[in-house]
Amino acid sequence: MNKPVYLDNHATTPLDPRALEAMMPYLTGQFGNAASRSHSFGWVAEKAVEAGRRSVAELAGAAPQEIVFTSGATESINLALKGTAGVLAGKGGRLITAATEHKAVLDTCRSLERMGIQVTVVPVESDGRVDPRAVAAALTPDTFLVSILYANNEIGVINPVREIGAVCRGRGVLFHCDAAQAFGKIPIDVEADGIDLLSLSAHKLYGPKGVGALYVRRRHPRVRLAAQIDGGGHERGMRSGTLNVPGIVGFGAACTLCRAEMAAEASRLSAMRDRLKSRLETELDQVYVNGSMEHRLPHNLNLSFAGVDSEALLMALGDLALSTGSACTSATIEPSHVLRALGVPDGRAHSAVRFGLGRFNTAEEIDYAVERVVEAVRKLRQLSPVYSAQQH
Repeated sequence: MNKPVYLDNHATTPLDPRALEAMMPYLTGQFGNAASRSHSFGWVAEKAVEAGRRSVAELAGAAPQEIVFTSGATESINLALKGTAGVLAGKGGRLITAATEHKAVLDTCRSLERMGIQVTVVPVESDGRVDPRAVAAALTPDTFLVSILYANNEIGVINPVREIGAVCRGRGVLFHCDAAQAFGKIPIDVEADGIDLLSLSAHKLYGPKGVGALYVRRRHPRVRLAAQIDGGGHERGMRSGTLNVPGIVGFGAACTLCRAEMAAEASRLSAMRDRLKSRLETELDQVYVNGSMEHRLPHNLNLSFAGVDSEALLMALGDLALSTGSACTSATIEPSHVLRALGVPDGRAHSAVRFGLGRFNTAEEIDYAVERVVEAVRKLRQLSPVYSAQQH
């Protein structure tokens, strides 16, 4: 067993060797620009890009022409939110989002507020899910977009996306989903889910970093976006810039693997996740699950260990790669905005740890993680006057 054991697969996933193998020719001999239409190097690159586009589209239940390649989910989110605002909102308009969104959405919303857009942030239930009725109640005649996470990056909770999509469709409002964590892990179908814009990232599903995509609906309704990057008119004018051919090839290969292996992988990882949870709850008292267990990504577990500061726990677990929450905000010492939105008390929020299991984790690694976490929590609790006082 290799150490440290990697259990932070929400932050990023290792590149699958099979995806790397597909990429290698385009990092070496086949180095052409996909926009070069006058020679074979460009034709080969363009053909590879279109094959990758088909693979991404198939995993989303979309048409290939509806996939716009970007540098990652953050860029896709910016293009979706700012792009629709640029076309539909003029100098006003309202956007609805949720309190537990990724910072890529929340910070983009703040940017739009400075440009005169009204942003309504709906609360979540105590289990972390967005109630479709709350979205319906927040809709106003000037609402042009609803943006709700498919699955949360910290607590792994899956939102009732299809129901929210139906609410939006019934009111003629566009629906955007940040699906960076869900794509490739659980089935997604943009048609059945009523999604108009879907933000994706390759490095969350065992593809390479630096490439992502935005699904943009072409029919019923046709979604129009104001480009955020100008120059050259690539990607149907929505995202100019030379395409990352090797990255797109790797993204496509990763999507193909997910289509073939998703069901079996989800079953294996959820079983290992449940074993991890069961053993920790057996060995330790006052262990709390954050968020719904019923509606949760198969590879996610977010636990609070009473009487233990999560930062101290991670420092004591140098041979385990874990996280206190989002990789984008893990440098802060504030309680997670996601856990706060659930109403989790500050003490529990400060003791929360995210376990992110992945394709290459083994049962041996999970058992080792249990042993190390139990040992570290017990030691830290012995040093905690608050925990000691609670026991007497």
